[in-house]
Amino acid sequence: MADQDRTPERPANRDRRSSVERAAELLAVSQAQPAPPPRSPLDGAPMTDAPDLPMPAAEPFRVPPAARGIAARPTRNRATIDMERLRAAGMVTSFSDHTQVAEEFRIVKRPLLLKAFAAPPDNIENGNLIMVTSSKAGEGKTFCAVSLAMSIALERDLTVLLVDADVAKPDIPNLLGIEAQKGLVDLIADDDLELSDVLIRTDLENLSILPAGRQHHLATELLASEKMDRFVRDVARRYPDRVIIFDSPPVLLSSVPSVIALHVGQVLFVVEANRTAQPSVEAALGMIGSCANINLLLNKTRPVGNSDRFGAYYGYYR
Repeated sequence: MADQDRTPERPANRDRRSSVERAAELLAVSQAQPAPPPRSPLDGAPMTDAPDLPMPAAEPFRVPPAARGIAARPTRNRATIDMERLRAAGMVTSFSDHTQVAEEFRIVKRPLLLKAFAAPPDNIENGNLIMVTSSKAGEGKTFCAVSLAMSIALERDLTVLLVDADVAKPDIPNLLGIEAQKGLVDLIADDDLELSDVLIRTDLENLSILPAGRQHHLATELLASEKMDRFVRDVARRYPDRVIIFDSPPVLLSSVPSVIALHVGQVLFVVEANRTAQPSVEAALGMIGSCANINLLLNKTRPVGNSDRFGAYYGYYR
């Protein structure tokens, strides 16, 4: 059950409809009008219920020097990311500085990072652990997870661990053009393995990958185990300058997201414009309600009316 104390107060004169309801209304308007060609693979930016959310675009996130450099045994696995493959797929890359999708994810990541590294009393437990998911398959959640990880990895003072938690359909290694064998499931199932045995360091200095690993008929039970809980707590606290992003399966197709939601501090919930029905969104949100900080991202949008502003469809569920 979500922590009601974390729900921000809403001004009395504000629209009391939920972000899901407002998103559904926008979808209905866009469907009723001739739609121009898509502008980009993703069209998302912050639109929060709180009007005065600070978003310093250029300010780096400072981590105490004593917290840096904490590491377990050096990883044995290294790989080179196929940036051309990512660029061809429309994702954020290390050289896509001035593209529209890069700008969009700069805006998408900022409120997530502000929550992840907020000072007391505004800090949230495991705020640097973020799950990216959706209601159904094909809504773009892996596209968003990879692009978000790439964008955060370009920050000067942060590192990113991208975890492929979609154990039934692990797409991240293929998208990045890297080979992977053992991963998250193996780490949880095998007491003889350590994180350094399955972690993949990439040629992008601030980005590491934890593949899904082998398929296992008890994958959900493994991810709900005490060992998974210890692993999550360890990576969240051992590396205070690190953001851990979990690319999870769609909520309505797997029980894994509801388990991961118990561990993470934030959720980025991807909704495909003009396709995902409001009942599906509401049902999925109810299944991951154990996380108190859920952010909605309306993906694959097109301009509504005369507006071509790309920052119209990103908001907070609570």
